[in-house]
Amino acid sequence: MSSDSRTLDRVRKLLAKAEGTDNPHERATFMAAASALMAKYGIEQATLTGRASRSAPGDRLVTLADPWAREKARLVCLVAQAVRCRPLLIGRGEGGQRVHIFGFGSDLERADLLATSLLLQMATGLAAVDPPASNPRAYRRSWLLGFADEVYRLLQAAEEAALRDEASPGTELVLADRRAEVEAAVAEVYPRIRRTVPRTSGTGYRDGVEAGRRADLERERLASSEGCRTISSASGSGRG
Repeated sequence: MSSDSRTLDRVRKLLAKAEGTDNPHERATFMAAASALMAKYGIEQATLTGRASRSAPGDRLVTLADPWAREKARLVCLVAQAVRCRPLLIGRGEGGQRVHIFGFGSDLERADLLATSLLLQMATGLAAVDPPASNPRAYRRSWLLGFADEVYRLLQAAEEAALRDEASPGTELVLADRRAEVEAAVAEVYPRIRRTVPRTSGTGYRDGVEAGRRADLERERLASSEGCRTISSASGSGRG
């Protein structure tokens, strides 16, 4: 087994442990270790080969089914964005909300592993909440948005820490080059892109943030969080 395969196998095992425990502290420990490993893996893969020998960006189309399809799609978008992919929310079709994700192969794989686990953890957390009787749907929706935003902040911080601690000279230029290639791939398929910010109503946002924050016990050392992220919507030919 190659070192890359061993790393991803370790990540899968850590994510499975995070999904399988009801103890929030254990879940946080497993997610902290998994996110750190994934961030380090991303840096290693990005700098492994030069531009001349690496493959072109690829893409994946993901469909999120109801209930809460749009909120699930937002989580997938934010996870993909955190690991240097370019997600676009392209609307409802084929049984749910569709997200088209562009990126290099190793980053697409990271996005898939993390999003699959975090969707399960989000569903488990939502099932355990006790919303107010006055407007339970609004509470649950805002809880989901809070969870997704906090997960994004934590994953982004892990990526920044890996870049700071693991990167070699020239890594920033390599990553900038890769971003440009990914954006070019997006532009070929979606020439017109608009940005939207989801509106939040309900009192569950803060509780969702707290639930998302428990995905990483190392949050105290992280940089101050960014504001609410925007999600891109697109129109164009669209593959798949």
